[in-house]
Parts: sequence; C-alpha cells; structure tokens
Amino acid sequence: QVQLVESGGGSVQAGGSLRLSCAASGRTFSQYDMGWFRQAPGKEREFVAGFTSSSGRTYYADSVKGRFTSSRDNAKNTVYLQMNSLKPEDTAVYYCAARSYSRPYDRVDSYNYWGQGTQVTVSS
Repeated sequence: QVQLVESGGGSVQAGGSLRLSCAASGRTFSQYDMGWFRQAPGKEREFVAGFTSSSGRTYYADSVKGRFTSSRDNAKNTVYLQMNSLKPEDTAVYYCAARSYSRPYDRVDSYNYWGQGTQVTVSS
C-alpha cells in the first residue's frame, strides 16, 4: 500500500502561482512512477503531468505545458507540482497518484493509488 497526501492548494488570482506537494508513505516510494491529475466540477478527471522512469522524463498535458513543472524528492518521499501563470480554467481538485512501472502515464486507470485531492481556485 502507498498512502498519498496532497497539500498546497488554495485560491489565487489569474497569473499567480501555487506549489502543490504530495507526501507518500507506505511501500518504497521509489518503486512507483508518479502523476498528477485534476478534476473540475462536472468534468472527467484529466491528466496533468506524469513521470516515466523508463525515459527519465516528465510529460505534460498541452494545456499546462510551459506553465507547470513536476519534480520529485525521493529522500523526502515527496512529489511537487509547481504551477505558474495560473488561469481560471486551471480551477479544479488536483490529485497525485502512483502507478507501477510500464503503465501508460496519462491514463487514470494506470494508477493504483490516489491522494484525497487538494482544491485549486483561480479567479480572473
């Protein structure tokens, strides 16, 4: 089992920044690849960012590319999502998730473990 706890959400004006954190506990954190998703009211959960060990790269949704950056600190068992130049359309509940290696990084059903989510609200 892996337990994930997000923090760092809040309310910000358009153009502002937030940094989300996702603290992991349980099984060895480094055995999993991590991803970020978000879900706005009335919409499906969508991919935001995902790290793949096989390539050593982090992939981003086109809607956040160039504005969001995901990083990982294995020593702290924590993953971060730095969000800059926020837009009202970024408003959503953000989730971090963990998946076993080799599964597609951008699919919700690839991920075994999910955090509880943290709300991000961007006002215009």
